[in-house]
Amino acid sequence: MQDIAIIGAGTMGHGIAQCFAVKGWKVHIHDSRPEVLETVPDRIHSNLKLFVEAGWLIPAAADSALNNIVLTEDLAGTVQSADLIMETISEDLDRKRSLFSALEGLISPETILCSNTSALSITALGRDLLHPQRFLGTHFWNPPHILPCVEVIKGQATSDTVFEQVVSLLADLGKEPIRVLKDVPGFVGNRMQHALQREAMCLVDQGIAAPEEVDKVVKFGFGLRLALMGPLERSDWGGLDITWQVQKYLLPYLCNDMNPSAKLFEKVEAGHLGVKTGQGWFDWPEEKKVRAIRQRDRNLMALIGLVRRI
Repeated sequence: MQDIAIIGAGTMGHGIAQCFAVKGWKVHIHDSRPEVLETVPDRIHSNLKLFVEAGWLIPAAADSALNNIVLTEDLAGTVQSADLIMETISEDLDRKRSLFSALEGLISPETILCSNTSALSITALGRDLLHPQRFLGTHFWNPPHILPCVEVIKGQATSDTVFEQVVSLLADLGKEPIRVLKDVPGFVGNRMQHALQREAMCLVDQGIAAPEEVDKVVKFGFGLRLALMGPLERSDWGGLDITWQVQKYLLPYLCNDMNPSAKLFEKVEAGHLGVKTGQGWFDWPEEKKVRAIRQRDRNLMALIGLVRRI
C-alpha cells in the first residue's frame, strides 16, 4: 500500500495526513469546506518546522512530505487510487454512515476503510456496509502527528487479516498500535480518560478542591509516573496486595454518577467550551492558546523521546 485518502481536513485529518506523508505515502486529503482545506499546507508546514527544530526530521524530508500531499475538493477523485481511506469527520454516527455508504460506490471491495472515531461503535458504523470485513477503527490521539498511540478497533465483522494488516502498517509509521479486540464504547483509552475526568470534575463539584489544584495533583503527582508505567504496571510496583486493600476501602467512595458533572453542564450551557471559545475551567485568551499549543507540542516531543529510550 502506498496511497491513502483522508476525508476531513480538521485538527485530526491534517495531522494524520502528515504521519503518512513523512513516510513517503501519497496522501489525498478532502474536506467539504474549501476554506478549511486550503489551510492544510500551512498547518502541516508549521508542524514540520517544529519537527525539524526538534531533530525529528531533516529539512529535505520535511519538503518531501509536503510534496506528498494533494488537496482535492472532489470526493470521487480523492479516493479513486487509494489503498486505504481514513475518515476524520465530526463525531456524528449518521453522517459517518452516510459517508461510508457513498464511499463504497466509489472504491473496490479491497480498499480498506478506517474511522478515526474516538468513541462510536465500529460495528454500528459499519452495519450497512456491503463489505464490512474491510472496515475498522483507527483512533489516533491528538495531536496525531506527535502522539504515538493509535487504537485499532475490530468491529464484529472486521477481518482478522485486515485488522493485522493495519496494525502492521501503523507500526511501520512509527506509531504504537493498540489492539482493541472487542468493540466497546470509548474503546480502551477514552474509558480510562473519562473515568479520571469524572472523578476530577466530581471533586470540583463537591468543593473538595479547585480545578487548578486537581490538575496539579496529576501534573506533579501520579501523572509523571503514567508516562513511564501504565496503571497495571504501577500496581505491580506498589504491590497487588496493597492495591487490593486500598480498593476494598476506597472504591465505594469514588464517583459513579451516570450523568456528566453539574458544573460541566453549566459551562456548556453558558457557551464556555474550553480553548476553542476562550473560556472553560480556565481562561484561554488567543495569545495564551497559541503559546500553550506550541509549548505542549515541544514538551510532548521531548517526553516521547525520553520514554522511547527507556
